[in-house]
Amino acid sequence: MEPSLSSHPHKPLQVNPIKHSQPMGATLAFLGVRDCMPLMHAAQGCASYTKVFFTRHFNEPIAVRNTSVSDITAVLDGGDYSILMAIENITEKEKNLRPSMIGLHTTGLTETKGDDVRGVGMHIEIPYVYVNTPDYEGGMESGWALTVTAMIEQLTEPSSILKPNKLVVLPHVSMQPIEIEKIKSLCEDFGFEVYALPDLSTSLDGYWEEGQGKLANGGISVEQIRDLASCSTVVTLGASMKKAAAALLTKNPATRHLHFDHLMGLEGCDNFVAALMQIRHTQPKPLAKRWRARLQDAMLDTHFLIGTSHFVVTGEPDMLVGICAMLRSVGGTVDAAVSTVYSTVLEKVEAENVFVGDLEDARKYMESTDLVISNFHAERILHTYPHTALVIRGFPNYEELGNQLKNDQLYEGSTYFLFEVANALRHVKHAE
Repeated sequence: MEPSLSSHPHKPLQVNPIKHSQPMGATLAFLGVRDCMPLMHAAQGCASYTKVFFTRHFNEPIAVRNTSVSDITAVLDGGDYSILMAIENITEKEKNLRPSMIGLHTTGLTETKGDDVRGVGMHIEIPYVYVNTPDYEGGMESGWALTVTAMIEQLTEPSSILKPNKLVVLPHVSMQPIEIEKIKSLCEDFGFEVYALPDLSTSLDGYWEEGQGKLANGGISVEQIRDLASCSTVVTLGASMKKAAAALLTKNPATRHLHFDHLMGLEGCDNFVAALMQIRHTQPKPLAKRWRARLQDAMLDTHFLIGTSHFVVTGEPDMLVGICAMLRSVGGTVDAAVSTVYSTVLEKVEAENVFVGDLEDARKYMESTDLVISNFHAERILHTYPHTALVIRGFPNYEELGNQLKNDQLYEGSTYFLFEVANALRHVKHAE
């Protein structure tokens, strides 16, 4: 089946949107840097919503500050003044707060005004990274990718030295902390010294520690970001991260770049493991081989259910590619893949209909499908379709606990994903 990217009539608004803003993606990316203070150049409401959004999804206290501008102060006082005053007020109020970096990201209000967020960094002694993320463009995925690119461009120092066993992973926004940890662990098994940018695996993994909620706990350090140009290999996971890799290659053109659209399913995982084997000239650990065999068995066990079922999948483009490929590998039919924003990678999505839209657009396909994979907002729609199952993926998921430990990647995660989908299908089909 050849994927086709269909076009839908333009609508003046989104009804039941699945898309989230660029500043939210930027906030999440900064939370993957140790002791970073995300600072949203915005009104209080923008930062408050983002804070509640991530607090409910991860069930953890999330630190997000804002410059508290309004449409009036943005014009009369100017953005520079608001940023500097916000940093001064925050540090004065919390004397023990010593951020390793300030991550400033903009919103529609301050972008419309056109503040000089680059120039204000000259007046700040703390390491400072700025990124332009207007919420009238792109989405959560692009906000994350722009922020990673900005951190590399503004912090990473050029280098002509390569450390042969040093590797950095650039994951896309839809990957949960445990997934980043599992990917790092596999690379370490091949003898690599592994870093991830951003690294949510130690900052939003549900590990409680003192000082939680004030700054980003865990994550990659500023010093490690500065030294990333010495990595011999950069691995991008998701098409949105290619520009970040390109920024790193300008710091050291000798760095090897490996790109993978996704790490789900037998083919996707095999391609990744084969690339690591070729670089290190070694075999994977016995446990990896065992999980590969388990995935093969899971594909056999679940294809009777999944292969006779129809699906609707919604989410960020990089997430859609992996999930649809996984379902198709065991014979599933994806009636519709609904993306938050346009991306060239949508051309690779294996589905009958692929388009940018919202849950209203997806609803007509939900009426006759067996299972929907979407964020928790789809639940209110599926109450009217009792014979349609729901598997929650993407942001946000307010319905379930343990989102940060939900793994769909590599052989192990793909195995669990197939069983979760098949069990959800059994529930609704047996009910019929």
